[in-house]
Amino acid sequence: MIKQRVLTGITTSGTPHLGNYVGAIRPAIKASLSGDNESFFFLADYHALIKCQDADLVYQSTLELAATWLALGLDTDRVTFYRQSDIPEIPELTWLLTCMTAKGMMNRAHAYKGAVQANVEAGEDDDAAVSMGLFSYPILMAADILMFNAHKIPVGTRSDSTCGDGPRYCSAI
Repeated sequence: MIKQRVLTGITTSGTPHLGNYVGAIRPAIKASLSGDNESFFFLADYHALIKCQDADLVYQSTLELAATWLALGLDTDRVTFYRQSDIPEIPELTWLLTCMTAKGMMNRAHAYKGAVQANVEAGEDDDAAVSMGLFSYPILMAADILMFNAHKIPVGTRSDSTCGDGPRYCSAI
């Protein structure tokens, strides 16, 4: 049996909360214990820079999230647990992918389109306060996925009557 590689990251831009626990941590730890997956868990400190440029807050959040994962039962003997910025190949791959990604494709990214829509609704210039980090965010996500050749990436939870409880997955391959 080939194990599925599952990649889960939480952005280190604030204090861990119940949503992190219910939406990511609890289902990820449960899946990692099944033996059917090869699990990779990361502290997404590069992702945090899109939302927060306060180095002290990102550092504190990184410590709090690491402690949370460990306190809630993450077995580091069974999974790969890392801080995103400790892997220099991630920004390197991000740059290579950025060089090959068409701007027109990036114009379709949901976070960028949402920021543009908010600016238009506020009567601002379309790109007011839109950083290149926000604009190219999907490329960083792609680098995270490709770095570990992940098959599944949990993207949240659903608890409505048609989908049942548990994580939804974005299939990477």
